[in-house]
Amino acid sequence: MSNTITGLDPQKFQKEVDGKQTALYILRNKKGHEVGITNYGGALVAIMVPDRNGNLGNVIQGHDNIDEVMTSPEPYLSTLIGRFGNRICKGKYTLEGKEYQLAINNGPNALHGGPTGFHKRVWDAEQLDAQSLKLHYVAADMEEGFPGQLDMTVIYSFSDDDELIIDYKGFTDKPTIINMTNHGYFSLAGIANPTPTVDDLICEINADYYLPIDDTSIPLGCIAPVKGTPFDFTTPKPVGRDIDADDVQTKNGAGYDHCFVLNKKEVGELSFAAKITEPKSGRTMEVYTTEPGVQVYTDNWATGYPGQNGATFPRRSAICFEAQHFPDSPNRPYFPSVVLRPGETYTQKTIYKFGVEK
Repeated sequence: MSNTITGLDPQKFQKEVDGKQTALYILRNKKGHEVGITNYGGALVAIMVPDRNGNLGNVIQGHDNIDEVMTSPEPYLSTLIGRFGNRICKGKYTLEGKEYQLAINNGPNALHGGPTGFHKRVWDAEQLDAQSLKLHYVAADMEEGFPGQLDMTVIYSFSDDDELIIDYKGFTDKPTIINMTNHGYFSLAGIANPTPTVDDLICEINADYYLPIDDTSIPLGCIAPVKGTPFDFTTPKPVGRDIDADDVQTKNGAGYDHCFVLNKKEVGELSFAAKITEPKSGRTMEVYTTEPGVQVYTDNWATGYPGQNGATFPRRSAICFEAQHFPDSPNRPYFPSVVLRPGETYTQKTIYKFGVEK
C-alpha cells in the first residue's frame, strides 16, 4: 500500500531477519487517519491524526526504514516490550523457590526483557482487516532467562474514534513472570526537525500515589502520595513545570521516569489513566488501561538522533505512558503479582485515544 498519508515507503520495511520477513502494515480508519506498524518489535512508526485546523501530522517517534528500526539509538523506540517491561533489581528474581538471573542491561539492573527482548523479535503478522493487525510470537523456555514457553498475541486496532487499541493475550507451559507494555514515544506537536520538547504539554494523571525510586531507578518499595510533590498531576499542569524541581526523585529519574499507581475501583478494570493536551496544535491523547500502573517517561536521555521523514528527536521531545504492572514486582510480594501459570491467561487492554480541543 504505497498511497498512504504516512510518507513511509513499504519497500523500505521489507527484510529477512532471523529467517522471517519484516514488513510495514497500515491501519486506516473511516476518517482516513492512519497508523503504521512494523512487525519487527511491533514498532509503531506512524500515527497520523489531525490538529485543530484539520492538518494531519505524525505524533509517534520512529524510523522510516527497517535497518534504522533495528539499529535505533533508542532500541525501545515505540516498540512492544516483553517478557518483562521495566526494571528488575540486579536482574535477579526467585520463582517457586528457584533463583533466576537475567542479563544486566541498565546500570546494575535488567530492563525491558533484556537486550533481545520482544522489541528485537520478528512477530508473525496477519492484517485482519483495514483497521486491525494481529501479531504473534512464541518465546522459548529460558529465552532471556525467563522460564516457560510464552505464547503471546498482540492485536493493534485503530477505531473510527481515533483510538489506538492494544489487546494482549498470553499463555505459558511453566510458571513464569510477565509484564507486557508498549513503549510509544508520543510527540503530540508532530515530529519535526527538531521535534519540540514536551515541556508545554498539559498533563493529567489519574494517580494519587507513585513509586519513588533509588539512584538506579529501582523502586524503594514504598507507595508514596503525589500530593505536595512534583509528581502531582491530579490537576492538569505543564509537564515541564516541576520536571527539574530540586527533588531527589526527579534527580534520580533525570526528570520523570516513574511508575504511577493508578486510581482503580476494582482490579483489572479498564479505566482512565492519563491525558495530555498540546496547546499549540490542540491535539489531545487520553490513556485508558486495565493495568495497575503507568510508567511515565519524559525521554530524558535522547540525543537529537534522526527519525522518520527527516525528523530529529532531541532530549525530552516525547512522553511515554507505559501501561504495566510495577517495576521489580517479582522481588516485591506486596506489589500486584506478575506470575503467570499454566492454565491461566494473561490479558491486558490499553487504549490511546487521540482528539482535538478547539
